[in-house]
Amino acid sequence: MTQHSGLTLAYLGDAYYELQIRTYLMSKGYTKVNDLHKLAIMYTSALGQSKSVQYLVNSFLTEDEISVYKRGRNATSTHKPKNADLDTYRQATGFEALIGFLLLENQFERLEQIILKSIAIIEELPQ
Repeated sequence: MTQHSGLTLAYLGDAYYELQIRTYLMSKGYTKVNDLHKLAIMYTSALGQSKSVQYLVNSFLTEDEISVYKRGRNATSTHKPKNADLDTYRQATGFEALIGFLLLENQFERLEQIILKSIAIIEELPQ
């Protein structure tokens, strides 16, 4: 398989994670688009992903997964974050790279575990 850059993995991971979050919120009974959008931001923002991945790195991810996360986190981007500081943005990019990597590797069970754990972590954060 082709070795994709951290940013390419993050590109894919971002789309997949967004879809999973939207599906999760709709399964919870939310139906108004404006409400869905506001709730989704809590999970998909750089800050939410950063907080989640900090916990995951310390207690949930394997060494190989941490390596992929770091590849995404350390990738050089010309994009400037709009709503987050650079460290938070890079951590979120690493999280998205991990999601993209697991998707390409067809590790769907592990993807689900990580996404569900991420949701639980974010929901425990003070709002």
